[in-house]
Parts: sequence; structure tokens; C-alpha cells
Amino acid sequence: MRARTSRLAAIAALLLAAPLSFAVAQGLDLTINHVGLAIGDVPRVIGLRLNFRDRNLERVDGMNVTIWTPYNDGTGLVRGVALGLPATGAGQIDGLAVGLLGVGAKGRIRGIGIAPIGLGAGGSLEGLMIAGVGVGGGSSMTGIGIGGVGVGGGGKMRGLFVGGVGVGSGGGLDGIAIGGVGVGGGGDVRGIAIGGVGVGSGGSVTGLAIGGVGVGSGGDVSGISIGGIGVGAGGTIRGLAIGGIGVGAPAIRGIAISAISVGGQNVRGVIIAGAWMQIAKEGEIHGMSVSAFNLIKGSQRGLAIGIVNFANELHGIQVGLINIARNNSPGARVLPIVNYHGR
Repeated sequence: MRARTSRLAAIAALLLAAPLSFAVAQGLDLTINHVGLAIGDVPRVIGLRLNFRDRNLERVDGMNVTIWTPYNDGTGLVRGVALGLPATGAGQIDGLAVGLLGVGAKGRIRGIGIAPIGLGAGGSLEGLMIAGVGVGGGSSMTGIGIGGVGVGGGGKMRGLFVGGVGVGSGGGLDGIAIGGVGVGGGGDVRGIAIGGVGVGSGGSVTGLAIGGVGVGSGGDVSGISIGGIGVGAGGTIRGLAIGGIGVGAPAIRGIAISAISVGGQNVRGVIIAGAWMQIAKEGEIHGMSVSAFNLIKGSQRGLAIGIVNFANELHGIQVGLINIARNNSPGARVLPIVNYHGR
């Protein structure tokens, strides 16, 4: 009788222990209807969830605390606080994401992200993102991004971005961007862009652009652009452009100033160059040019002031020591002080 009782007690203990063993394998779930405290890899929690490293995360509304990043690229959604001691990650994080080392998300991070080393998302970043080394998003970035080394996005970036070395976007860049070395965009850059070395864009640059060495664009440059060495555009420079050594573009509309040279094909405005101003063959200038040597291989319509002025076709006035207008009559093609052609 005693032996039979012992066997029944052992069987009962095994039956009771089976669910507990399963729960411990998944994590210690102390929630009621998913609400409360969970320790381990419990998939869904409303409240506080503590886990070493996530594998089966589905959703946490509240706080998710981990020791390390997920086993995979990151799954599930954390809405509230994602805390890494020292690192954490998820599929998506909405709210506050903080890691003593880093924070990552397979999809987006939206809200506030802070990490002493790095913070990144395979998708978008939206809100305030700060990292000691770098902040990066695989697609768009909207808000404020500050990286000790750099800030970058694979898509369009809108907002305020500061990178100790640089700020770069695979798409367009709208807002204010400051890079210790440079600022660059694969698309258009619009707003205020300041680079210790340079500012560059595969598209256009619009607004205020300042580069310690230079400002350059594959398209147009519009607004105020200042380059320690130069300003250049593959399209049109509009507004005010100042280059320490040179300013150049196929077309210039506005004012271009350089200590050494300015060059273009089609110019309307005012050109001031310390040594050399050149208009390409079959090009033209409408306005005023002031330089030691004004070399206009095309047409001049307006005023040129310099030591030597040359125009293949003059329709205006040249003022200088030597003034050459090839379309004038033979006796007036080369004149001192002033040369003129009315048509």
C-alpha cells in the first residue's frame, strides 16, 4: 500500500512539473493575459520583460530589457522602452531606445534613440537619434541625428544632422547638415549645409552651402555658396558664389567672385576675378566682368574692366590698358583705355 502511494505521488509530481518545465524553457511568464512581468524569451508581454537575448520576440508594450542584440536580425515590435545592458534590438522600436553600447532595429526606430557607440536601423529613423560614434538608417531619416563620427541614411534625410566627420545621404538632404569633414547627398541638398572640407551633391544644392575646400554639384547650385578653394556646378550657378581660387559652371546667373578665376559658358550677372575670367567659345556674357584678364571667346554684352580685355564678339564696352574686339573694324580692333561696339 505504501509503495503504491509513493508511485502515485511521483506520477502526480511529474504531471505538475511538465507545464512548469515548458514555461521555464520559453521563459518565466508571470503575466496574466500577457500583463505583468516576464523573465526570458516570452513572445508577448504588456509590462516588463527581462531577457538575455531575444529570439522569439513578437511584441512588448512597456519595457523590454536585454543584455545583447537578437539572435537574428531582429523581430517583433517594442512600444515603450527598449533598454540594452549593454545592447538591444528588435524588428521595430517605437518610443525610447537606449543601449549602453548600441541599439539596432531591422525595420524602423521611431522616437528617441541614444547609444554611446552606435545606433542604426535597416529601415527608417524618425525622431531624435544620438550616438557617440554613428547613426545610420537603411532608408529615410527624419528629425535630429547626431553622431560623434557620422550620420548617414540610405534614403532621403529631413531635419537637423550633425556628424563629427560627416553627414551623408543616399537620397536627398533637406534641412541643416553640419559635417566636420563633409556633407554629401546622392540627390538634392536643400537648406544649410556646412562641411569642414566640402559640400557635394549628385543633384542640386539650394540654400546656404559652405565648404572649407569646396562646394560642388552635379546639377545646379542656387543661393549662397562659399568654397575655400572653389565652387562648381555641372548645371547652373544661381545667386552668390564665392571661391578662393575658382568658380565655374556651364551657366552662371548672379554674382561670382574669386581671388583667381571664374569661368563659364553662358553668364548673366556680375563676375569678379582677381586674375582670369573666361567665357568659352560660342558662349556669351550679359552684364559686367572685372578681372585682370577678361578672355571672352564668345560674345560680350555689357561692360568688361581689366588690364587686358579680349572679346571675339563685342557688344558693349571694354575698359583697360589693352582692349581687343575682333568684330570691330581693323583700326578699332585693338585700342588702349576704352573700346566699344554698339551692336
